[in-house]
Amino acid sequence: MSAGLVEIVMAAALKASNGWSRPLPGAIGLLAALASIVLLTQAIKSLPTGTAYAVWTGIGAVGVALLGVLVHGDSASPARLACMALIVAGIAGLRWLEV
Repeated sequence: MSAGLVEIVMAAALKASNGWSRPLPGAIGLLAALASIVLLTQAIKSLPTGTAYAVWTGIGAVGVALLGVLVHGDSASPARLACMALIVAGIAGLRWLEV
């Protein structure tokens, strides 16, 4: 789970880098990406690879989508929120069924 949370930091930092025109957020994004992968390798030690990867990407995807809604004014339509809920349900299902 922590790998997915760091993935959100990475995406936020890369957005803030404004296409690499701002070096500090870009560097933070790169460091967060590396940290996320390191944390994913730790998760794979105790979880099946597919489950760990799905949880990692799912948390990142939903977290970044929510960040977009809350910070960047992206759409918060019921359909979009329902799709995010489906991803969360899938993550939870994989996690509970695999371990």
